[in-house]
Amino acid sequence: MTAPDNDLAHSATGNDLSEPPLGHPSVATPEPPVIGGSPLDIGDLPAGTQTLLRGLAIIEACARGARDMRAFAAALGTTRSTTHRLVSSLVQARYLRHVQAGYLLGPKLIELGTVALEQMPLTAVARPHLERLAQATLDTIHLGVRDGEDVLYIDKIPGTRGLEMRSKAGHRMPLASTGIGKALMLDLSPQMWSALYDSARRALEGVRFEHDNRPDKPLFLQRMVRYSAGSFSFDLEENEPSIRCVAAPVRDASGAIVAAVSVASTIPYMSHERMDELIPIVQREARAISEELGWSAPGTRRIKR
Repeated sequence: MTAPDNDLAHSATGNDLSEPPLGHPSVATPEPPVIGGSPLDIGDLPAGTQTLLRGLAIIEACARGARDMRAFAAALGTTRSTTHRLVSSLVQARYLRHVQAGYLLGPKLIELGTVALEQMPLTAVARPHLERLAQATLDTIHLGVRDGEDVLYIDKIPGTRGLEMRSKAGHRMPLASTGIGKALMLDLSPQMWSALYDSARRALEGVRFEHDNRPDKPLFLQRMVRYSAGSFSFDLEENEPSIRCVAAPVRDASGAIVAAVSVASTIPYMSHERMDELIPIVQREARAISEELGWSAPGTRRIKR
């Protein structure tokens, strides 16, 4: 057992477990972050488990803005001495670091976070959500990522309506010509939208549709403004005749778009009314994948690049 482990164990087995919580000062101070209730309700658990949960609660409190011993103690409901030993052990183990402004998350968490991301391939994380989307809609489901000026399809679940599309895992198409590609473009500037539109036009210059529904650039840019504001996108028979789709972006812990999910079908099963109805359904699964990748909804703390 390392020194930090010994310190943590000592704090769990010492007399501090029966000590009263740290009293409130007479001068008003900002409310400390609440971690699973305040104080931490773990009194019925074994001492070692209490120590582990308290250590994790300190890390979570720090992530939510706690910077000093008083804030940590208030979040946990522990005495100053117990809190100090726990925090000191976390600093020694590099889970926290101490700077002039107080305590911050330490480099060990960056190392572990990097390993966690490496052990969580996007397709494996997304697959249960894609399957749920397929069961709910009966349509073809795609997962794609950006690869330069193209969308690269990395997973596909065929629909159950007896229809087949040319897309497959490993297939790529110009970003601006597909619904899933446009979902990957939502955070880009209008200048980039325009450039990717031109790129798609060049790539598909020799492709001819019997009924060409591909928009001109002003209409394309107008639609992208709407899509970006609503965090979704459509394919209105722009990539494949009679095929429409609804797509939504997948974000990582930094908030960046790293993938997109789409539901696609033919016109008889994909009216404009149904496309509108599918927007929140597709967004729900895209958000669920994003949350598993570490994304948090706007208004909560987010990792900055």
